[in-house]
Amino acid sequence: MRPEGRGRHGDGECSPRQKGAQTFRRGRALAFYRQLETRRDTLKKQLEAPELQSIHPVIAGELKATESIMNDFIELFQLNEILEQAQQED
Repeated sequence: MRPEGRGRHGDGECSPRQKGAQTFRRGRALAFYRQLETRRDTLKKQLEAPELQSIHPVIAGELKATESIMNDFIELFQLNEILEQAQQED
């Protein structure tokens, strides 16, 4: 049996393969976050469109929900540092 809290190598560190998988998952999470940003921007534009005034409350609700998901995503996947770096590069 392996000791609790230790990886396959028993040294408490992640193997290079595990770090690669973590980086891959973080990259996918970041790509999904970018999709959420696009959705948020689209909803903001829809709020400004006069022809969509009749459904303004629905769009505003979707916008709030999307921003909530984005905030949860940042916390869950610890994307703060990556997003800050990307903003500095832009």
